[in-house]
Amino acid sequence: MDRRLFLTLSAATALTLSTARQGQATQAFRFPSIDGGDYELSDWRGQPVLVVNTASLCGYTDQYSGLQRLHEAYAGRAVVLAVPSDDFAQELGSDAEVAAFCEVNFGLTLPMTTIQSVRGPGAHPFYRWMAQDHGFVPRWNFNKVLLDGSGQPVATWGSNPDPMGSRIRGAIDGLLTA
Repeated sequence: MDRRLFLTLSAATALTLSTARQGQATQAFRFPSIDGGDYELSDWRGQPVLVVNTASLCGYTDQYSGLQRLHEAYAGRAVVLAVPSDDFAQELGSDAEVAAFCEVNFGLTLPMTTIQSVRGPGAHPFYRWMAQDHGFVPRWNFNKVLLDGSGQPVATWGSNPDPMGSRIRGAIDGLLTA
């Protein structure tokens, strides 16, 4: 076999294997639900998933309203997953307090995890994977990661973009029509 063809086939095989391992890794992430039980990304295979690190006492906390509207607008077609975190010292003291706060103030029905770390060595495995393999580390609360239907990240945003804004909705719509 020609050496160049062998190297090309080897590189293609390595890329395929790397992509397969990444896909399996993203689907294997499990998040404990604030309501009990677990959420697994594999449960939402085939749907875009917007993962957002949240905090109840942040200046961006009003984005919960937009996240809930996004959740309702894409029900059954895309998922919004809220991941409360106290990494920036702006979350309430317990999962029960977070759940009550979000229900009373925002009427949240979207999937929400227990309080998780999103930065550093103690970060949830999803966020460690995002940092190590994709160079994304939340810089503040309400940073957003959009996963495609196979669980691969396709876009990230900081705190500012409105969940119902054209940037995020456009990216979700693009995945749904692809």
